[in-house]
Amino acid sequence: MTSREPYLSIVRGDATPEETAALVAALAARTAAQTAAGDSRPPAPRTRPGNWRNPAHRLRVGLPHGPGAWRGAVFPGG
Repeated sequence: MTSREPYLSIVRGDATPEETAALVAALAARTAAQTAAGDSRPPAPRTRPGNWRNPAHRLRVGLPHGPGAWRGAVFPGG
């Protein structure tokens, strides 16, 4: 993360400076409580959703044509 990126961003609603300060204070208190309890594990890494959701996979592709085309349809990549 660069110093130009905000660490916290409110993406919905119109928070006042007081509400933003309360949110930051609550997050800081939670972090301090976890550290005091000995839970210093790093957060779980973010994972990307599987490619099975990709709408392009629902599109059909044309079958190979020409001499020996059946091999390309039955044994792709070979």
